Amino acid sequence: QVQLVESGGGLVQAGGSLRLSCAFSGDTFNRYIMGWFRQAPGKEREFVALIDWRIGGRIDLADSVKGRFTISRNNAKNTVYLQMNSLKPEDTAVYYCAAQFGGVPNAKASGYGAWGQGTQVTVSS
Repeated sequence: QVQLVESGGGLVQAGGSLRLSCAFSGDTFNRYIMGWFRQAPGKEREFVALIDWRIGGRIDLADSVKGRFTISRNNAKNTVYLQMNSLKPEDTAVYYCAAQFGGVPNAKASGYGAWGQGTQVTVSS
């Protein structure tokens, strides 16, 4: 059974940076598409980024984070990262790591079968 554990959230001022980590266990890491989603209070969970190692490291980013966030993975450490720069108050949310086995990379939360517990990111103005 796949398990995901996020870390790295916290409180940061606008313009600052954070790096989230997600540790994967329970199966073969490089067979999975890894994604990051976020959910702000009163809002639906939304796609942030994904990385698909199976096809040469395809990366997709939400328009709202392009140029500020990057996603990467270390297959030797079974870990995926979300580097968040130039943070804005509207980035405040609980950030979730997710894993999708097989299929086509997609930005829909319903496509991901395993989820972490989430880590809070708060950006103050």
